[in-house]
Amino acid sequence: MIKKIKNEAVDSLFDAILTLETKEECYSFFEDLCTVNELLSLSQRFEVASMLRDKKTYLEIAEKTGASTATISRVNRSLNYGSDGYELVFNRMKESD
Repeated sequence: MIKKIKNEAVDSLFDAILTLETKEECYSFFEDLCTVNELLSLSQRFEVASMLRDKKTYLEIAEKTGASTATISRVNRSLNYGSDGYELVFNRMKESD
């Protein structure tokens, strides 16, 4: 998958994101970068991934997050067969607690 998205523009975006130091800076940058719905969709997927890792059922996840079963399934596929990006982030978040 990385080969499909890797290009100079994406590299530049990721470099910009890596300069952010606080949640407030993230809010400012992502509010300018994304629509409200895009940002809410990203955060919903992240919440779905967290709940899937916690062994919640699709029904529980759909009820709590409002995500469709298609979205839950897509996130589940990424967790199981993706590039391990979710796992990397969840492990780092756990270490920083």
